[in-house]
Amino acid sequence: MSTKHEKILQYIESLPVGDKISVRQIAKEMQVSEGTAYRAIKEAENRRLVSSIERVGTIRIEKKKKENIERLTFAEIVNIIDGQVLGGKSGLHKTLTKFVIGAMQLEDMMRYTDAGSLLIVGNRIKAHENALRAGAAVLITGGFDTTEDNKMLADSLDLPIISTSYDTFTVATMINRAIYDQLIKKDILFIEDIYVPMTDTAALKNDETIHHFQKLNERTTHGAFPVVTHQNKLVGMITVKDVIGREENELIEKVMTKNPIAGSMKMSVASAGHRMIWEGIDLLPIVDDDNILQGVISRQDVLKALQLAQRQPQHGETIDDLVKNEMKVLGDEELIVEFKVTPQMTNQYGAISYGAFTTLLAEVGSFALKRRKRGDAVAENMTIYFIKPVQMESTLTVKPRILDMSRKFVKMDFEVYNQQMLVGKAMMMFQLLER
Repeated sequence: MSTKHEKILQYIESLPVGDKISVRQIAKEMQVSEGTAYRAIKEAENRRLVSSIERVGTIRIEKKKKENIERLTFAEIVNIIDGQVLGGKSGLHKTLTKFVIGAMQLEDMMRYTDAGSLLIVGNRIKAHENALRAGAAVLITGGFDTTEDNKMLADSLDLPIISTSYDTFTVATMINRAIYDQLIKKDILFIEDIYVPMTDTAALKNDETIHHFQKLNERTTHGAFPVVTHQNKLVGMITVKDVIGREENELIEKVMTKNPIAGSMKMSVASAGHRMIWEGIDLLPIVDDDNILQGVISRQDVLKALQLAQRQPQHGETIDDLVKNEMKVLGDEELIVEFKVTPQMTNQYGAISYGAFTTLLAEVGSFALKRRKRGDAVAENMTIYFIKPVQMESTLTVKPRILDMSRKFVKMDFEVYNQQMLVGKAMMMFQLLER
């Protein structure tokens, strides 16, 4: 049974892209309270099914596929640059393929402006008209207006004309930043990208017996299965270890692990991997908000995905990327890493921030382990027991030293120098990821 909330979301998803919706309209259409309708619209906004724009309202937008995440809709542009829509509101759901800065002669400008692009230009009325006729939307900077004819043309072509008080350079920077931020999001792998859906795997019912487990184990060769009710709600996990020495007619719910650890679709793969290693589990069931089983991921799936992600070309830069970019490896026998402190890595006093310092040590430690052919590792804990302020533009030298290494754990010591002066000492424990 779908809840009222889910029914409203399904209704919103069924609306044509570009439709305008309101709390009152949804409440009337679906015969629910305005409070319920408001909460559902907010959830639809989080799921990127609709976009709320000041002075325009809430518009049904196209949900972007992950590979197109770097494309923005005109509705999102309006929010980014705090714009006002002068015409063509019904085209706000469309995505732009590129933006063109109109700082040239009209003919030259039109050579670069084609369908799906956004022309960023000042108060050049003729350029506004030509861009619309070429199939492009228009963003007017400096707070200028356009003619009524151009507004009517925009309405007839479903192409937005947007006005903003910012100058052209600021607007281009803001849009670029938004695209860049989305590229970073694109690089983060989520469970929904790698999970195995229930159609491709198997689960057991809680009222089945160990005999059923053995049959399923023989057929699939899997050593662990999620346990669900007849409504497909997750209630447990069962592994080969749980059934050793048990009678064939014993019920699964008597021997299974109850209330198992589960993941959700929006959990990052890195976070799921860390949790699985920490808890010592090889199979993680994936559930929705109502605890209905959606699929599973294995530890191997996580490792494969993380290794693949490391080989992908990076577009957006995270803090970790910034730190890696400044690392230079020296020394063949003994590993030494040189590191430059850039302005982005400093605190309000202009000294290296605690976050950048810990990231640096974690990255150096991981690199040292890879050099020893120990593969991937997760930092389990870190103790910085000596640190001196290090000013920006300083060049640090980091010397890692492995103190103890077992099959599963590595203990490492770090010394950090600024020229010849010792400025930091730390101890770190890594847990090695089994292949």
